[in-house]
Amino acid sequence: MTASRPIQPVASEQHVTAGPYSPVLRISRDADIIVISGQAPLDLQGQVIGDTIEEQARVTLENCRKQLAAAGASFSDVFKVNVYMTDLADWPRFNNVYREIMPQPFPTRTAIGCALLDGFQVEIEMWAVLA
Repeated sequence: MTASRPIQPVASEQHVTAGPYSPVLRISRDADIIVISGQAPLDLQGQVIGDTIEEQARVTLENCRKQLAAAGASFSDVFKVNVYMTDLADWPRFNNVYREIMPQPFPTRTAIGCALLDGFQVEIEMWAVLA
């Protein structure tokens, strides 16, 4: 574990269908944890933005980026992501956007299929760490 980076990937075996996530990450104990509540595809007036999963994923990830920045963190500091989706059949399309935006090593991640508030196709919460 290096002092400059509190998040380190751990070598482990993973199935061949693994997507853009790390199966295991090690987090330093001498770090601050930042947790952002679930973010959705909303503008500042509370209007849903985007009709497709790709559009909603981009808006939602941008909202996550803004919340992380408010706490002095970035996507590079994220170690855990929970993704809530109304239709897990959209998972490959979501992953295409996620891969473009999230840096490696990818955070650990969980996907949950569920009902969301009206108009939402995706909601994302993130956990980050700052040394």
